[in-house]
Amino acid sequence: MSAYKDKDARINGIKDQIRVVPNFPKPGIMFQDITTLLLKPKEFKDTIDMFVERYKGKNISVVAELEKEPFYHSDLLQSGGCPILARKKMGISIIQSIVPDVDGIEARGFIFGPPIALAIGAKFVPLRKPKKLPGKVISEEYILEYGRDCLEMHVGAVESAERALVVDDLIATGGTLCAAINLLERVGAEVVECACVIELPDLKGRERLNGKPLYVLVESH
Repeated sequence: MSAYKDKDARINGIKDQIRVVPNFPKPGIMFQDITTLLLKPKEFKDTIDMFVERYKGKNISVVAELEKEPFYHSDLLQSGGCPILARKKMGISIIQSIVPDVDGIEARGFIFGPPIALAIGAKFVPLRKPKKLPGKVISEEYILEYGRDCLEMHVGAVESAERALVVDDLIATGGTLCAAINLLERVGAEVVECACVIELPDLKGRERLNGKPLYVLVESH
């Protein structure tokens, strides 16, 4: 399901504040920049409010947000959908592409999950890259086209039978969201839905979510 199909008047304002930066960080890349959205209190609040309106009263006790490497979608599309070719075009070796930039999503921060969690009365659980969380963790390794990656969560952060919402700023190929779903379900949680600000529908990421519903605000082609 997508909010933009419901013709909510707030969607255009949100979309207008998401800047597309050509040739960043490499030539040929169209970067989806949400930092400009964060500079606009009204549109930023509208973004949070739209998620809160959807999930408040749904008995969701966990909001989990992902840490992942940056994704430069136009480069992938121009390379026929192959991340290895995309990264070669970007001047990055295949070996380097297997080692993710662990500060990728943190450069933008865990921005959307915490305010949504507070507003609906849920706890916030960060899903992070390896060796970023102290204490005991549970890990979910997953396979990407260019290698392997991993998400971790604190042991005991989520309990069996809790209802969870997975939040991310953008869905591209869907691999990281799928790993997040698997991680939460391994500890017995029920993943109610995945929520993203931006979807890149040409990459068909929602098809990898094993039937889990996906709610997005904005499409980008």
